[in-house]
Amino acid sequence: MRKTIAATLMAGFTSFGATIAAAETLTIATVNNADMVVMQKLSPKFKEKTGIDLNWVILEENVLRQRVTTDIATKGGQFDVVTIGAYETPIWGKQNWLASLDDLGDSYDYKDVIEPVRNMLTVNGKLYAAPFYAESSFTYFRKDLFAQAGLTMPEQPTYTDIKKFATALHKPADNQYGICLRGKPGWGENMAYVGTLVNSFGGRWFDMDWKPQLTSPEWKEAVTFYVDILKNYGPPGATSNGHNENRALFSSGNCAMWIDATAAAGHIYNPAESKVADKTGFAKAPVAKVENGAGWGWAWALAVPNSSKKSDAAKKFIAWATSKDYVTLVGETQGWVSAPPGTRKSTYANPEYKKAAPFGETVLKAILAADPTHPTAQPVPYAGIQFVAIPEFQGIGTQVGQSVAAALSGQSTVDQALQSAQTAVERTMKQAGYIK
Repeated sequence: MRKTIAATLMAGFTSFGATIAAAETLTIATVNNADMVVMQKLSPKFKEKTGIDLNWVILEENVLRQRVTTDIATKGGQFDVVTIGAYETPIWGKQNWLASLDDLGDSYDYKDVIEPVRNMLTVNGKLYAAPFYAESSFTYFRKDLFAQAGLTMPEQPTYTDIKKFATALHKPADNQYGICLRGKPGWGENMAYVGTLVNSFGGRWFDMDWKPQLTSPEWKEAVTFYVDILKNYGPPGATSNGHNENRALFSSGNCAMWIDATAAAGHIYNPAESKVADKTGFAKAPVAKVENGAGWGWAWALAVPNSSKKSDAAKKFIAWATSKDYVTLVGETQGWVSAPPGTRKSTYANPEYKKAAPFGETVLKAILAADPTHPTAQPVPYAGIQFVAIPEFQGIGTQVGQSVAAALSGQSTVDQALQSAQTAVERTMKQAGYIK
């Protein structure tokens, strides 16, 4: 009888333990971009498959970066899965702050991941974040407005072309603006775009001795162009507009042109999300004086902090959310035009995606052409196109972004903004030991 009671109790405990395991909850920190909203929308499919609950923390880009960086650096353990990018991953991987993701299983098909994207997220042969979507940048434009004005967008526009088009198509009385560009300060917001602009004007962040170059003629020319074109032909309040705000403006029909992430194309071309889905064309990112670094290279990816106590479950989620099957799930439920771009060869070989996404080949070529190891025409000691792959850049880029936004809002001149930025960055680089 005692054995029977013991067996019954043991069975009860085993069942209780299984219930606890099934009710495991992952906390996921992610950005409020459209593709991540779709991921959250489809995540009940993951719970059906695994029984794992998901607690979502969805944040604006600048806030996400701040909170995740703080949690990672302090080993706070607040998040089990974090959305990070091509900037953070190699730095944090080297610091041993992230779990390796080389054990997601044979069915994950690592060889299907586009090689340059995989390389962005790999350190010493180990993958530390799995790409959810990847992107370069290119030029969106309104085909109907160009036709009405007798204008033709070249396959490779120059910034001289862009200014001419913006001048001709700016009709603020009709809520039609010549161009929309990121103005919200942040290293991954306005400086993602401004960094490529500086590259194309022949500039660089640092010389080979790590001395900041923010007061160089190239920086002055690039930032002056940026401030002038947005002040004269952009929407009001541009310093409040980041990627999401500009995407909303363009998809609502308020922008004649928009230079930004290729990843937005699936949403701009989706008639369920965009009023201009059938009126939008695309061209390469513009160039000024040189082609180096005119279009950026980026991946939003999912990683597991080493501080997480639920690493195995977190890896199951990442394997699901970045798999070929997930791409198919999005295609079949949200429309193939909305499939996560830039990560898998199989997506670009899929006939359904090719049919739905006329921009697909152009996007793939832009991603493959982006070269973080040669981002500028001049020699530099760093890698990264729209960022500098050093730990200090997160603070540096945001500080410079605030100075550039001050020039855009009229709180300072371009010269004052760049001198202020130069002084601040020099101080940081000396404190960090880059400049002796």
